[in-house]
Amino acid sequence: MDRLRHSAWQYVAEVLHAEELPMLAAHALVDGHDSPSLRELAGLPRRSDASEVRELYVQALHELDVPLPDDVAAGRCLLVSLAFGLAEGELSPKEVADRMSMTVTALSEEEARFLSVAADYSEWLGPTDLPGWERDLRTAAHALAASTDLAPSIGRPGMRVT
Repeated sequence: MDRLRHSAWQYVAEVLHAEELPMLAAHALVDGHDSPSLRELAGLPRRSDASEVRELYVQALHELDVPLPDDVAAGRCLLVSLAFGLAEGELSPKEVADRMSMTVTALSEEEARFLSVAADYSEWLGPTDLPGWERDLRTAAHALAASTDLAPSIGRPGMRVT
């Protein structure tokens, strides 16, 4: 069920696209989850009508009692996911800035700091300013990853502070 629960915040945060949902459904079936809408979704081609795909996905979640989070919760999960991605070397600072694709609300001091530093990115940052911004973003990412209680919501264990 974790795969589906994690997909729910990604769907609301608009980082999980309609063409990815049929394969996600197929994996969920392999994981042992089953519902009529999930089976139908898993059988759709990748390039199916996006509206139909989204409707089936939401219906499958409903049938499996997987709630869709609200925009605030999904945005916070996105923020924490990006922080972990940067802290663990999976994302570059620029990729983090580029993936801030929706309005997010920061509820903790660490979330606010990470969001604030990420928002300072501009393609016009000069070569002397960019390393400082990257360093500040990495520092904020590590602080957020170490302090958050949302790690399980995004499919990450709590970060080990070294």
